[in-house]
Amino acid sequence: MTLDHPERDPDGVRIAFLLFPGLTQLDLTGPAQVLTRVPGARVEYVAATLDPVQSDCGLALVPTVTIAEAAPADVLVVPGGEGAFDAMLDGAVVGFVRRQAESATWVTSVCTGAFVLGAAGLLAGKRATTHWASTPMLAAFGATPVDERIVTDGAVVTAAGVSAGIDMALWLAAELAGRPAAERIQLQIEYDPQPPFDAGSATRADARVVADARAAAEDSRGDRVARAAAAVIG
Repeated sequence: MTLDHPERDPDGVRIAFLLFPGLTQLDLTGPAQVLTRVPGARVEYVAATLDPVQSDCGLALVPTVTIAEAAPADVLVVPGGEGAFDAMLDGAVVGFVRRQAESATWVTSVCTGAFVLGAAGLLAGKRATTHWASTPMLAAFGATPVDERIVTDGAVVTAAGVSAGIDMALWLAAELAGRPAAERIQLQIEYDPQPPFDAGSATRADARVVADARAAAEDSRGDRVARAAAAVIG
């Protein structure tokens, strides 16, 4: 599927965040803190029902509209988390993402939300990234896995793990409203990371820790990636 849409006026830009059980809340709330500050942004939180959606840390998130009733959005944001690997097998979720992609200017994912885009057929032939422990699995959907913080390929924008969603959202804010507006947002949320440890990248963390984490991630996925990829690629 190819996405190629003209730029839209940032005034009144409609942004949809997809919610599903087991999502990583920072994948969603990080970008939301940025994108809700874009001038003229109209934000919706979309889920199967209007019932609260349990995130992977126990924090419940409240949808504002159902998948069945959501209007076409200019920007779609798909978070990740372990729940993404169930969401990519949910026909209603995948169908929603496909429909949104038909008219959206930007279709984006954070962390393992990339696999939902893959299940919707949006990553074939594209460069994409996701959480470092799952990046190689993107190839199952015909994507070229890339170890970068943010990867843009046409109208599809994928971000690496969790905190990378904030970086992606700031980049997107600049695309929607200009760099000065994005820089003001960055200052407003005081996004100036100074972590106490230099272990946030698989290239710098202890090799044994990285190997164990990658193996655990692959084991937890089971055959779900293969099943979703088979449904897309056939």
